[in-house]
Amino acid sequence: MSERLRRLADVIVGYSAGVKEGDLVVIEGTANVEPLLNEIYASVLQARGLPSPRTTLELDELLLSEGSEEQVEWVSPAEREDVERADVWIVVDAPSNTKALTAISPERQAATQRARKALRERYLERALNGELRWVLTAYPTTAAAQDADMSLSEYEDFVYAAALLDDGDPVGRWRAFSEELQRAAEFLNDKEELRIVADGTDLTLSFGGRTWIAADGHENFPDGEVFTAPHETGVDGTIRFSYPAVFRGRQVDDVRLRFEEGEVVAATAARAQDFLEEMIAVDEGARRVGELAFGLNDAVGVFTRNILFDEKIGGTVHIALGSAYPECGGQNRSALHWDMICDLRSGSEVYADGELVYRDGRFLRF
Repeated sequence: MSERLRRLADVIVGYSAGVKEGDLVVIEGTANVEPLLNEIYASVLQARGLPSPRTTLELDELLLSEGSEEQVEWVSPAEREDVERADVWIVVDAPSNTKALTAISPERQAATQRARKALRERYLERALNGELRWVLTAYPTTAAAQDADMSLSEYEDFVYAAALLDDGDPVGRWRAFSEELQRAAEFLNDKEELRIVADGTDLTLSFGGRTWIAADGHENFPDGEVFTAPHETGVDGTIRFSYPAVFRGRQVDDVRLRFEEGEVVAATAARAQDFLEEMIAVDEGARRVGELAFGLNDAVGVFTRNILFDEKIGGTVHIALGSAYPECGGQNRSALHWDMICDLRSGSEVYADGELVYRDGRFLRF
């Protein structure tokens, strides 16, 4: 385990974040991920960076259940300063209880999303300008293993296999995978429109002039997708998501959306309908699609209820309601960014500009 953590930290710091001498590196994570935080800290020191740890307690449930409206919407000045000054931001996401916010009202959770909108937008702005490099990664915990219906040891094996770390040269493997992802992005950059057809799904998205980006482990780790931002009014049709949509620890089952001219005009779920409705009403941009992406990491083959892994599942497509990534050319802005996944590995077809280019989880060529 310690050797795996050391290898994970070295790849995150050296390959993903590209830490250089003098970089101010914020290292954020909760106390239960201390072993990985220690390894990342050591790796940053070896790169001659300046590590600035932000080890936090898991207090969101207490804040949202006991805090006043003013307290719930307060954003720490220290966090604002970090967003302005950091050269690199590494986040280890691994809650000890993924269901901690289940009893919190959707309205309270929506309030926190709105309150942090400006901070998120500044974070993305600095990243777009090349002023901030960020990496999100995960640590195997018992809670995450339970969500994935695995034992802890099985989940550990899954995490490190998904990150291509069980190999003598993980950086070499990521560079080779990056070339494959780049080819997929280049192929899609020549297209104007996609039509996705699957069980309960017939959705058309236009994105001409927008940029497809290969996500090759420099912001999420593990990674393995290509993504873009559809035109804000260029989404029409219906989509049914194969897997539960999980957001801030809340699970919404069998989500079905209908779009007209880019906007959600009907949204249903078999479970947690109230949460779904509250989230897409966070602000005006929450009803529009900020991201369209194909998952291409075949080392991630199962649903785990952790979006860091699930959106990379090879043979899937996902859209995110809400905020778009500016580097794609997207204009939609929202306090929300909620990824929802549709499995295309059986009985699906995707057409690009009227031509069949993808079937049953695989591109036919690129």
